[in-house]
Amino acid sequence: MITIEEIKKKYKDEWVLVRVGKADEIDRPVEGEVIGHSKARDVVYEEQRRLKGDIAIIYTGEIPKKGYAVTFNG
Repeated sequence: MITIEEIKKKYKDEWVLVRVGKADEIDRPVEGEVIGHSKARDVVYEEQRRLKGDIAIIYTGEIPKKGYAVTFNG
């Protein structure tokens, strides 16, 4: 198991697929096992389709500030 903070540091600016091992009181992942990661969002989403159970997808890059728009090209 690895903490979500450790995942964010190790997989900077990537989409990370995590099997959730522990969640907080409002069901946000706190710890888990990395089962996939990529700079390309679609790669992780495709991997996630094959899995069952308590899975989370985390983006570890910078979240745009309010008022900015983001597009994904895939």
